[in-house]
Amino acid sequence: MKTRFILINTSHAGNVGATARAMKVMGFGDLVLVAPRWANVLNREETIQRASGALDVLKNARIVATLDEALDGMTHLCATAMTPRDFGPPTLAPRVHFANLLSKNELLASTTPGLEADLASKPEGVAFLFGSERFGMQNEDVYRCHVALSIPTDPKFGSLNLAAAVQLIAYDWREALGGFAVQAATAEPVLADAAAVAGMLGHWEQALAEIGFLDPASPKKLMPRLNQLFNRAQLSPEEIHILRGIAKAMSQAAAKTTAPADTPAKP
Repeated sequence: MKTRFILINTSHAGNVGATARAMKVMGFGDLVLVAPRWANVLNREETIQRASGALDVLKNARIVATLDEALDGMTHLCATAMTPRDFGPPTLAPRVHFANLLSKNELLASTTPGLEADLASKPEGVAFLFGSERFGMQNEDVYRCHVALSIPTDPKFGSLNLAAAVQLIAYDWREALGGFAVQAATAEPVLADAAAVAGMLGHWEQALAEIGFLDPASPKKLMPRLNQLFNRAQLSPEEIHILRGIAKAMSQAAAKTTAPADTPAKP
């Protein structure tokens, strides 16, 4: 499904760069600017700095004179408007509208023979329109849209930075489309095998007896309970080495405690 973000009469260059960054982290790259304040906004230093690595989005972005040009090829238009209007498209939260939009397409594809292939060859184009930082969207631009998206905010303060609004819409839309898998920051843990755990437990049993914590004549259920404890811990090989080191240190401390005192030297 084609997705386009359209900024209308943007006045701050930094917001253009931040918008490019917000789009890229959600996997979108189609950015169109309608009559921005600066004709060279895509090349301004503040724009490039705020893009922070999303220079490919800026490179592929287009500047057009009218909204009609920006909407070429788009079939579903989403305005972003915080101010309520007496007339115009329905106002919905992004997630609610996206769920309705996608479920409707899935229902049509499942109930109409041959429609699924047709939808695949002619994907629907969805455009998100954002107005000027100072004035928002003009009424006539909102009226031509299918929906007015309103990001749920604190009713007492709903003022969002332009790029922040783009980020929220882009995130919700990406999630509706299926989202991205979370990338693990650490490698998958490797667990110690049963033999390693058993060997470590034997080492601990010996050390605990040496320090007087375990009575070999009456061990009760100490070792089975420790076995269950370590099983729940899902120990790694490195952690087995640490626990064996602790057992070794306990044995060494016990040996020093029980060692006979040196015979005093004769005068």
